Amino acid sequence: MGLSDLAIDTGPGWTGSIAATVINLFDDLPRQADEELFTELLWRKGVRIERIVSTGQSTPVDKPYNQEYDEWVLLVSGSAGLWIEGEGERELRPGDYVLIPSHRSHRVTWTANGQPTVWLAVHFS
Repeated sequence: MGLSDLAIDTGPGWTGSIAATVINLFDDLPRQADEELFTELLWRKGVRIERIVSTGQSTPVDKPYNQEYDEWVLLVSGSAGLWIEGEGERELRPGDYVLIPSHRSHRVTWTANGQPTVWLAVHFS
């Protein structure tokens, strides 16, 4: 059983309980992939937590993200460049985190080659 098999959906109308299950962010990490991999870990009203795994990908300059919700992101492993409108580009290393306000254009300018870059993203309203 991998990380993607253990995602917890506690969406609208959910009334159950969650058993204590140990899940590791480093399970099923690819060494290389054609695209970034997004795994939803938890979803509840007003908050969504996901793991993002990058293996050398970046966001196209002409297609920055501009989201309806705030995003708090933690770089867990690897390294990356992150450009945020009005702030410029910054280099991220493991342990760095940043809050990206809603409606603020941003993009990943680069991620490490040869090793997975693992992000933990918390989206909330």
